[in-house]
Amino acid sequence: MAMERTRIAKVDEVVLSRRGEQAKGTLHLTPHHLIFVHSPPPLNEQSPNTPPSRPRELWITYPIISFCTLRPSPIASRQPSSIRLRCRDFTFICFYFNDDRKARDVFESIKAWTCKLGKIEKLYAFTYRPPGPERDVVPSGWSVYDPMREWRRQGLGDEKRNLNWRVSTINKDYQFSPTYPALLVVPTSISDNTLNYAGKYRSRARIPVLSYVHPINNCSITRCSQPMVGVRQNRSIQDEKLLAAIFGTTRNERPLAGIVSPTPEREDSGSSKDNSLGGDLHQTDAEAIEDAVIAKLRGDDEDSDDMDQKKPMVYGAQQKNMIVDARPTINAIAMQAAGMGSENMDNYKFATKVYLGIDNIHVMRQSLDKVIDTLKDSDLTPLGPNREQLQKSNWLKHIGNMLEGVSLIARQVGLQHSHVLIHCSDGWDRTSQLSALAQMCLDPYYRTLEGFIVLVEKDWLSFGHQFKYRTGFLSSEKWFHIENERVSGRYDEEEGDRKPSGDALSGAQKTFENAFLSAKGFFTKHNNDSRESINVDSEAEAGTDADASSGRKSTSKKNEHDKQVTKVKETAPIFHQFLDATYQLMYEHPSRFEFNERFLKRLLYHLYSCQYGTFLFDNERQRQEANISEKTTSVWNYFLSRRKEFMNPNYDPEVDDNVRGKERLIFPDERKVRWWAQGFGRTDEEMNVPLKYLPASAENNGEESELSSTHDSTQYSHSVPVSRVRTPVVTGVETATAAVGVGSPPGARMNVSEIAALVENDNKHEQPSLTTSATITSEPEADVEVKDVPEVKAMEPESASAQHAVHEDVVEQLPDGLDPLGIGDVKDHVPATKRVALERRKEQLEALMQ
Repeated sequence: MAMERTRIAKVDEVVLSRRGEQAKGTLHLTPHHLIFVHSPPPLNEQSPNTPPSRPRELWITYPIISFCTLRPSPIASRQPSSIRLRCRDFTFICFYFNDDRKARDVFESIKAWTCKLGKIEKLYAFTYRPPGPERDVVPSGWSVYDPMREWRRQGLGDEKRNLNWRVSTINKDYQFSPTYPALLVVPTSISDNTLNYAGKYRSRARIPVLSYVHPINNCSITRCSQPMVGVRQNRSIQDEKLLAAIFGTTRNERPLAGIVSPTPEREDSGSSKDNSLGGDLHQTDAEAIEDAVIAKLRGDDEDSDDMDQKKPMVYGAQQKNMIVDARPTINAIAMQAAGMGSENMDNYKFATKVYLGIDNIHVMRQSLDKVIDTLKDSDLTPLGPNREQLQKSNWLKHIGNMLEGVSLIARQVGLQHSHVLIHCSDGWDRTSQLSALAQMCLDPYYRTLEGFIVLVEKDWLSFGHQFKYRTGFLSSEKWFHIENERVSGRYDEEEGDRKPSGDALSGAQKTFENAFLSAKGFFTKHNNDSRESINVDSEAEAGTDADASSGRKSTSKKNEHDKQVTKVKETAPIFHQFLDATYQLMYEHPSRFEFNERFLKRLLYHLYSCQYGTFLFDNERQRQEANISEKTTSVWNYFLSRRKEFMNPNYDPEVDDNVRGKERLIFPDERKVRWWAQGFGRTDEEMNVPLKYLPASAENNGEESELSSTHDSTQYSHSVPVSRVRTPVVTGVETATAAVGVGSPPGARMNVSEIAALVENDNKHEQPSLTTSATITSEPEADVEVKDVPEVKAMEPESASAQHAVHEDVVEQLPDGLDPLGIGDVKDHVPATKRVALERRKEQLEALMQ
């Protein structure tokens, strides 16, 4: 079989070009690698007796090749034929051949070894034999993560903490939810029978389960998939009971119940406004809250005559439990046409729901494509990338949006002492990103090398992520091209789904069309496809992928299992973005991480190299069925056997909430997002050149840019997005009584004291079993749920006047500086020039967040 795939095993006199430099050597083709061997040129001052330099080798694994182009050259042209490779670790290489026939043989051999394997078991990981240090690592990388040991570390089973959680074995044989781990942590008050019924209401039975418990306030981060609401607004009493129990696990231990909550100030680390905590909320809030919690738990609250007069004013006195839907509002609503959607808050009166507006895998893939387009010629030229084109890719915008969502979640748990449930569509892409990064902000353990490994194993490998499809390591023939065989100029260069810029739709029109195409595509796609893959760009393109799913329905199950292919539309840099966001946190907090940047860079490489078995399958069940721990080596063995190479010399392990810079909690600042230069194979000078002036476009209409209005422009890189209107990640906020989202009607304003009175009055009328968070209500007789959904008939309110009335009551006279969660302007799919409308939506959101 090896000889059938290898048309040629060795080619001499091959010239390699990389970053404008060239070297001549020999190219070898093995079943798992391209190996280029060359001898470096001798030094000018080298002595005649000096032995020649040892040959250098460049090894390229086939799965890491993301795109391959053959440029044949006729003999008469006297030009060499070439093969250009773009690799997933952002290595760009060009090989030149004197013989066109040999170039074609090399191209076909690479293509066969890259995208015609058909099985994961034929990848390099199953034949790789680790060297002694990797093989002898104790404990093995496969045993670093033990779920029971991690739950005990978080406090489960600790009688002193008396956490209201238990470990359920309902999924021990993976029959309940095949993509979930075997052990699920749920509230002690919830039986397995209730879980069985609740599972029918969540996509793929990925019910709300515990991922993290805060060690001080016992508040939780839980995760799940979207509910099966549908256009008929289906509900599940068991799902509601489960979520109420999750949010109620700390109700009997509310240590801050007697502490007065202050009037919220804007949480802006750059603000000079004084507050009762005195200074930077990133640090002092965490100190005050955690000190108060510890004091309460120790019983250090002896009666005092003047205690009531000296009650501390801190955040977190009232829980504001939250459901975080990571999707844009309109995408979540559109999924109702496919029988899914988002929670109907009429049935979850004990929580507030926010939509984060983080785009789906297709947008992220296209964003990375644009970055690659900017870097793709680096095999031929030493020039740096065009930073204007980098900015247009929106990569930093997506990273910033993710970090802003992470900050919101971390603040809710760490500062507001509240529970957070996270989900997107299937709960394994954006959910994994947000959950893991938020835990990294909250828990110093996850910022150690061992802790980071445990975090990846838990929130990515155990809870499930479609590594097989997202990374595309079985490759696709669509990624191999012969240059003169392109039939038209409008060819699909990498993903097969890229459109010319002239075909682009306006923001609102494109968003709305794509959202409803995603629901429409559900009925034509294979039932086991990711919900993320439903969102296609056109019906024609949906058909191109059908041959990988519905087109095989007529074939036998055996053939479908034997022949595994990469679905181009399901590839996306999701884990790559997670590593990029981790780099952002490391850059902002250089002494708070035990590992260094090289660790992240090598982990990104081995995500695609397929040298280790860690990332080859999508969930626990698949790994166990493949017996992956016995047949392959864990990628963690590679890092643990070379621990010194990946240690941060500036790491400070001390945690002291009373010392600035040593606090337990860290928070990202999305305004400081920068290019991860090493991750893209470039130098920091190439990717992050400081600005000396602002672009003229940033000063149109006399409006300040984001840079000029927040910090001096010289402190930021050229690649930082510059916009006239800040559009943070939150696209909507919804409670049982009101909702603010895309296209909301303008409302009047009310002062903070009136809002607080409404909250207090609302709490008195709610049932005790469900009252764990404050909600905002309008007039008692105006029992109207406001849902702002343009052009979706099934979700429109009863009357526009009733909708307008609710918003007038809620947001009357809201203070201009109010921004309790730092959410700023509401992201909306409307032209940025509509400043008044954006300001009104901002006020509405802020009112509901109180």
